[in-house]
Amino acid sequence: MMKHTGGPLGMAACLLLLVGGLNWGLVGFFQWNLVDAVLGTWPMAVRAVYALVGLSALYSLVNCKQCHMKSV
Repeated sequence: MMKHTGGPLGMAACLLLLVGGLNWGLVGFFQWNLVDAVLGTWPMAVRAVYALVGLSALYSLVNCKQCHMKSV
């Protein structure tokens, strides 16, 4: 289970990564895009969701304490 850190921003990033991961799983297994199904009539909103998911991944990568190797 992913543990969010960083207060509200970390929690938002965690939730967006969850949405993005579930969406890609649905696309991969069922060829069904949840984001397009919910926001399909608003293409700018769809792009915004994808951009926010990407930014969340970058935020999580930079702030991932388990991913950083410490020098001894």
